[in-house]
Amino acid sequence: MTKSLAGRLLVATPFLLDPNFYRTVVLMIEHDDGGSLGVVLNRPLEIPVSDYLNEWESLVAEPRVVFSGGPVQQEVALAVARGPRSARDLSALIIHDVQLVDLDREPGEASFETIRVFSGYAAWAPGQLEGEIRDEAWWVFASTPDDPFDADAENLWPLVLRRQRGNVALFATLPEDPGLN
Repeated sequence: MTKSLAGRLLVATPFLLDPNFYRTVVLMIEHDDGGSLGVVLNRPLEIPVSDYLNEWESLVAEPRVVFSGGPVQQEVALAVARGPRSARDLSALIIHDVQLVDLDREPGEASFETIRVFSGYAAWAPGQLEGEIRDEAWWVFASTPDDPFDADAENLWPLVLRRQRGNVALFATLPEDPGLN
């Protein structure tokens, strides 16, 4: 395995046509010899967080809906938070002050600024993600602490591409269906 991709973004290249990942931006949470796990940041659902996690709703970033985190175990809720960590905070740090949240705890036990809730996640078997990157299905870019909480999440794919250097930034303007251009 190469260097861990935890905390980085996987951005689907235009060659990745799988409907589960077409034009997605994935925040990598874990990446080690045991496999990889991340959440899709730009697939909001029309399900208000208050329908399932009312006690957390006041901390949820706009839009206050559940996001489709990926095709694996969609019945499982995961959350990513931004904010300071305390000595009793057992959540997993992802990057900077962005961390995975234990939704079984009480919201008042932590001092998070904001959270994003996901239904399901994306996962890869050991070596699978590295193969997909070699096959040019994914670009790997640095993330910012704001990426998981962007209010305009549906436009995160071109936003992340625009901030890259070189020719890859040109893909930000690629229409959904280039054949209609």
